[in-house]
Order: sequence, then structure tokens, then C-alpha cells
Amino acid sequence: MLNGGKMDKIREVLLETLELKDLARSGWVKNGIVNCESVASHSWGVSWLVIALCPEDLNLQRALVMATIHDIAETRVGDITPNDDISANEKHLLESNAMKDILSNFKNSDELYEIWMEYELQITAESKFVKYCDKLDMALQAQKYMLTSDKNLNEFIDSAISIIANDNLKDLANFNRYQY
Repeated sequence: MLNGGKMDKIREVLLETLELKDLARSGWVKNGIVNCESVASHSWGVSWLVIALCPEDLNLQRALVMATIHDIAETRVGDITPNDDISANEKHLLESNAMKDILSNFKNSDELYEIWMEYELQITAESKFVKYCDKLDMALQAQKYMLTSDKNLNEFIDSAISIIANDNLKDLANFNRYQY
């Protein structure tokens, strides 16, 4: 059993990360989507896609952990988009520092940070697959919003398709998008 001080810190961090449930995805907000998904909703979507679509030759458990934690740092740094005035290197440094601090409270912090870095560096088949699922989730969400609004969000679909290298996932991202 952990001492009271350590448990208080863990509780504090757990409550902080739950704020992702209320953090709206910046790209949707900037495009005028009202009541858009939260970062936590997006992370759930990515995790679901990993479960539903993971190829048998990949480590599903590792990919699922990766999908679940890939945006945890946004609790502290916000949902930084490519349109923000922050370089990729600066974004990575901000997120890396946030992840180190957030994860430092947990017994498996080194393993979780390694999995997050694997995703960031895109160095394994699992990390690439999770990135594709991240982009597929964005494309599917764009399709969903286009069904219920007058917004043209094809730029999100185009962006996803430009990154997804798996033909089956690319087809899912691209399905009937021009009917909207």
C-alpha cells in the first residue's frame, strides 16, 4: 500500500488527466464545430480502432496502451495543431516534459514513457499503426461532422489520407467523402 502523500499525488494526477474529457479538440473548434469531441473522446476512438482493426502480427496490448496514452500530455500543453505557431520540435519538447512529469507518479512510468516515445518517433509497426488509427479517427470524425453540419471538412480527410500508408485504413478514411 502506498503512503498517504504518494496516494494524494496520484489522485491529483488522475484528476488532472480526467480534464481531457472536457478539453475540446482544437481543430474542430477552429472550424466552427459546436459541441465537438473532446481529446478523451478522440483517444477512445483511436483505442477502439486499434482494437477493431489491429493486424494479427502486431502486439495489440502495446498498441492499445499507446493509443490510450498518446494524448495525455495535452492535459498540460493543450491540443496543439499544425496551424498553431509552435514548431514540431517545441511541441515535442513541451509534451515530453509533461509526459515525464505526469507519468513519474506511477510504478510503470519508464515503460509508459518508452511506449509514448515509440509513438512519437514512429519507430515500430505498432507505432505506425496507432498513428494511422489516430488519423483514421480524425477522418471518420470529419465525415460524421459533415453529415450533421454545413461544414466542408475534407481538409481533415485529405490530411489523414496523406499520412495513412495502409490501403485498407486509407479506404475507410476516404469512403464517400465527396457526397457531403
